[in-house]
Amino acid sequence: MAFTRQTLFTATLCSGLGLLLASPLWAWDGVVDKQTFEMDSFTTQGGKTIPNVTVGWEAYGELNNARDNVILITHFFSGTSHAAGRYDPDGEPTGYWDAIIGPGKPLDTDEYYIISSDTLVNLGANDPKVTTTGPASINPDTDEPWGMDFPVVTIRDFVEVQRELLESQGIESLHAVMGASMGALQAIEWASAYPDRVERLISVIGGGVADPWLLATLSAWAAPIRLDANWNEGNYYDGEPPTEGLKEALKLVTLNANHWQWANETFNRDWADEERDPAQDINARYAIEQTLDDIAAARAATSDANHLLHLVRANQTFMAGHGDSLEGGLAAIEAPTLMLYSESDLVFAPQGVRRTAELIEADGTDVTIETLEGNRGHLDGVVSIDQTSDTLREFLQ
Repeated sequence: MAFTRQTLFTATLCSGLGLLLASPLWAWDGVVDKQTFEMDSFTTQGGKTIPNVTVGWEAYGELNNARDNVILITHFFSGTSHAAGRYDPDGEPTGYWDAIIGPGKPLDTDEYYIISSDTLVNLGANDPKVTTTGPASINPDTDEPWGMDFPVVTIRDFVEVQRELLESQGIESLHAVMGASMGALQAIEWASAYPDRVERLISVIGGGVADPWLLATLSAWAAPIRLDANWNEGNYYDGEPPTEGLKEALKLVTLNANHWQWANETFNRDWADEERDPAQDINARYAIEQTLDDIAAARAATSDANHLLHLVRANQTFMAGHGDSLEGGLAAIEAPTLMLYSESDLVFAPQGVRRTAELIEADGTDVTIETLEGNRGHLDGVVSIDQTSDTLREFLQ
């Protein structure tokens, strides 16, 4: 199926807490109330203290009296807490997993309390709908942005902030934790670090460790920022930001998250401008080039370059259990596990996902692994998630 450039552009971009029992007539209407969680300070796994930590969060559905109907959604690299619903009561749903979250859907908001938070160093530091603490935040000791003085943070640190958020609402256990890509890393880490709190693990397009292929991929994402003269070793908040480097980085993120089959079927060799032949004009573009540039420019407008570099490092340092042994980290997982992955994934090698499943299963933990079909590669874990609706519904029950 072919898409116009605008259709693809739009589709890619759209990638009160109730403490009482919901009445039988209650149903989530899809309107999201973005909320804020604050901590006076947070100590990272590396031993650094970050004062005044703030992250945004959303919830869909109602928390029951027992506080045991909770599903935590952990977001992907360029994602936010906006997993479902709409901010504008008159608008269309814009959550990245609207297909599976809502009344009567697999993650049924009539039954579950579904919560999602922005991570530390969230990419969308300049997005008005994102609340995060990171390099662009003010360091209270200097009254200046942290820049690259912001401590290195890890996937485990993301989990620990989420744990504090949940405990602030009296939540001690999770019916399930589910996430895609970087969200899968967080979900796996939750199940490894807190096996007594996680009843079910759903890992989507992610594995138990950042293997050498992922290390190199992430390094390539970071490189354009470091090569932009405006980056200035991260000291750009009083001047011109490294926008061009950030755009190129985000273009690579979008390209790697897709697959050559999608590119070839969508664009053929079309020109961006019907009247400008790239064979005749060195500045002319092909349609796929222009589309990736447009997507990257839109994302760069709400993103921060130093945040991207910190996200890269958080993903690079990931190993389940945050220890020295992948086998030990995955053996700690006791929750029944569902792993959804794509055989055409160009970010997380399919072999690595299958190896993760084998290691979780090695000591008798129940593991179900299922492939996602589609031509989007890694991104099928977000845009094609509805094909697993029956599996998800059964697994959560």
